[in-house]
Amino acid sequence: MRRKASLILLALAVFFAALSPLMRWYAFPRLAKIPADQYQDMVLEAKDATLLDYGTMKAKKVDKVTIVQTLKGNVEASEKIEKTAGRDVVVWDGLSYVQGPDGKMVSKIPERYIFDAHTQEPVHATGEMVDGAPVKREGIEFKWPFLTEKRDYEYFDAQARITAPIHYEGEQDFRGVNVYYFEQTIPWTKVPFPQIMPVEGITPESVAKTGTTRWYTTVRKFWVEPTTGAPVYGEEIHKEELRGGTLLGGREKVTAFAGHVKMREDYIRSTVDLVKSQRLLVLLMTSYLPWGFLILGAGLLSLSLYLEARSRRPGDPSPTETREPEPVSA
Repeated sequence: MRRKASLILLALAVFFAALSPLMRWYAFPRLAKIPADQYQDMVLEAKDATLLDYGTMKAKKVDKVTIVQTLKGNVEASEKIEKTAGRDVVVWDGLSYVQGPDGKMVSKIPERYIFDAHTQEPVHATGEMVDGAPVKREGIEFKWPFLTEKRDYEYFDAQARITAPIHYEGEQDFRGVNVYYFEQTIPWTKVPFPQIMPVEGITPESVAKTGTTRWYTTVRKFWVEPTTGAPVYGEEIHKEELRGGTLLGGREKVTAFAGHVKMREDYIRSTVDLVKSQRLLVLLMTSYLPWGFLILGAGLLSLSLYLEARSRRPGDPSPTETREPEPVSA
């Protein structure tokens, strides 16, 4: 019986030992992915900001500028692209809506971001755009890959519609969560006017005729939870200017917007809680289960060897040999 039990335990030990690397290196890359129907929103604020009054074409100080960002998974579009892409694809329809302290719209910029559900690498397909203009993204946007590394990444800037490095600046603790801090600087760059302008009757085409151009710079900061690749917090030191042309009445430039944009406190708390729960799921597949299976396999192997050794102990009595009775000679 001991011999039979030891063989069963040996088989289980081999099974769990083999399951450990399979869980980490085979199952995890295939099972960990962004759901196609995910929806998320975020509210950011720039307090004591500078904003252009289009009525007077003069910059003025305001108490607060609010930016509402939404990302909505488009399941129908993702399924359509998957048929030709041959991989799991996520399509996010995003909207960045900026409003002034009076609640009126300052800008409204939609975009469509198409990416690989597992790696977060961009997938180029019809419909990829920013503010109605086709783009071909390189690098990440909004989210880092699962198991983010301590290195620089390429990050797409939707305002300038360019890709630039976002630099790893170190490891920090953010409200009890271990995070990687990244920072990107976009220097002053000429950017297009939004398709929807804040003043009725003014269009990008009519502004272009005046010779006035729009310029933008930002310092972008993200605190990223490395296991999930999800940012738990973000900031931007954002500046926009209008330069030249007859629209400015002879002035060289005027500030269109300037402010230190930060996530609102209630969204910080909800984001941190959400990332903590997602982190546990990823750790189950990358650490807890693989190591648990490996330790379990080692324990079963030890128990199997112990039972095998017990079954072969020399101290056990050997079975007595039964002899046939011999005939008695007369």
